[in-house]
Amino acid sequence: QVQLVESGGGLVQAGGSLRLSCAASGTIFSIDRMAWYRQASGKQRELVAVITSGGSTNYADSVKGRFTISRDYPKNMVYLQMNSLKTEDTAVYYCNCKAQWALRMWSEFWGQGAQVTVSS
Repeated sequence: QVQLVESGGGLVQAGGSLRLSCAASGTIFSIDRMAWYRQASGKQRELVAVITSGGSTNYADSVKGRFTISRDYPKNMVYLQMNSLKTEDTAVYYCNCKAQWALRMWSEFWGQGAQVTVSS
């Protein structure tokens, strides 16, 4: 099927920047949307940003103006540029996609997660 691998997480001071990357591999016929979610300790997983196959984007209100999602279609990759990071952005960030992996077979896939820690 489809595997998603995130990279780029780490520790950064408040006000700093990080860039997350996610590579999709496996048997991929087509990818519809790609997205980033995050889950802070003790909280539910939430949508951070999404980009459609047509390039439309949408962001959580808490990250608008600070985060940018982008996509490399030929390479099946998605990125999340995070600027002006705040301590409340600390979470495990998960890559997500909806992909076609066989004839008429679509599923949702998740990466293993990347820890982002923002210190004050």
